[in-house]
Amino acid sequence: MIYIQLYLRSRRVPLALAVAAGAAVVLWTLWLTLSTESRVATSMVVLTVGLLVSAVSTTLAAPDENLDRTASRRWPWWRAAHLLAAVAVVMLIPLATLMTGAQFGPATLLLRDVAGLFGLTALAATVVGAARSWFVPLGWAVIAALFPQPGLWGALATWPSQPHGNRPAAVVAAAFAVAGLVTYALAGPARREPAE
Repeated sequence: MIYIQLYLRSRRVPLALAVAAGAAVVLWTLWLTLSTESRVATSMVVLTVGLLVSAVSTTLAAPDENLDRTASRRWPWWRAAHLLAAVAVVMLIPLATLMTGAQFGPATLLLRDVAGLFGLTALAATVVGAARSWFVPLGWAVIAALFPQPGLWGALATWPSQPHGNRPAAVVAAAFAVAGLVTYALAGPARREPAE
């Protein structure tokens, strides 16, 4: 139990969760007070999910990734569990709003976008490091929310903002989720030089 507490603190998980929950509460409050619709617009859901994933993405590495690699732990299992737990927690935050006057949903849209954007974040973490891993998924979410495109190629390019039943968008999200999970679990975050 103490090891898990130390692990979560070294990854700055409590701070990341507080930031994510705070951002969700602010966006939920704005929609509740400024909109007459109870169902939150898809573009707002996509932007919220992108923001929550970005807030939690900083937990994908400890301050010293090289020190982590020297420990005698089975890191692939720890990394996979960490990523799956992050997906579950980020899913729970907007799901909690489904019983309120401002509903971020549906649940299938949330699952597709959270899993896909976390997979993209994990892929970015293995290439550029956890500190910069939020650039790609948040940028993709913003572009998809602002410029959703119709048709097959549009659904593939702007998959986060497609309707929740869109099959090509689900395939892209699933591909990112699986690739990100496997790559991050096996390779871990990109190594940084000590001067960074």
